[in-house]
Amino acid sequence: MTVTNRTEQALREAMERLLVGRPERTDGKLSKNNLWREAGVSRATMNRATAVLAEWDARTAASPAGLAQRRRDEKITDLRRRLHKGAEERRKLQGQVDAAATVIATLLTENAVLREQIAARSSVIVPIREGATQR
Repeated sequence: MTVTNRTEQALREAMERLLVGRPERTDGKLSKNNLWREAGVSRATMNRATAVLAEWDARTAASPAGLAQRRRDEKITDLRRRLHKGAEERRKLQGQVDAAATVIATLLTENAVLREQIAARSSVIVPIREGATQR
């Protein structure tokens, strides 16, 4: 089943508006969702317009806007990859910080115990036995 000449014309006009950056009904992004919305037809109707869709694919791939969109998509993909890598690194570093905090807390406790032991020993008076100093 094909589309009517009127529908095909509406899709082609919508395609032109999107490709030149003058959309009337959408945000102007070069997507098939915007194509059928810009043309004022249903998605199913657009999907039956196979010749228009083939032209859309060819023209959006080669258009400056299509190239810019691909660059944006590549940049977004790269940023997502870097964000994921950064999150992994942050988790790794947080684990190291947590481990260091545990070690520091243990050392502080041990240090406090040792200080108490030293303070307790220095207050003990050990009597000197008589004759121990004479030899």
